[in-house]
Amino acid sequence: MKQRGKFKQLIQSDTPVLVDFSAEWCGPCRALAPILKEVKSTLKNQVKIVKIDVDRNPQLAGQYQVRSVPTLMLFQHGKMKWRQSGVVQAKQLLGVLKK
Repeated sequence: MKQRGKFKQLIQSDTPVLVDFSAEWCGPCRALAPILKEVKSTLKNQVKIVKIDVDRNPQLAGQYQVRSVPTLMLFQHGKMKWRQSGVVQAKQLLGVLKK
């Protein structure tokens, strides 16, 4: 319950928050990690990137109807602005985040 409150507070940010719903056993999730690192190094403080393990946070995953991993969601001011499941290339992700 405490985690959910922290999450709600986190996504209220003025800074866009990219949430990566993933799992340790997921191959595509591991493939996404260096892409997210590249995006973070390109955008620096213009975006927050948060990783949520669906196995450790099943309530949160359920609340946002995460059915497959990885699932990326972009929040700003508490509202979801974008959502995509699967591996997203850095170029596409940067395009979404710069909008």
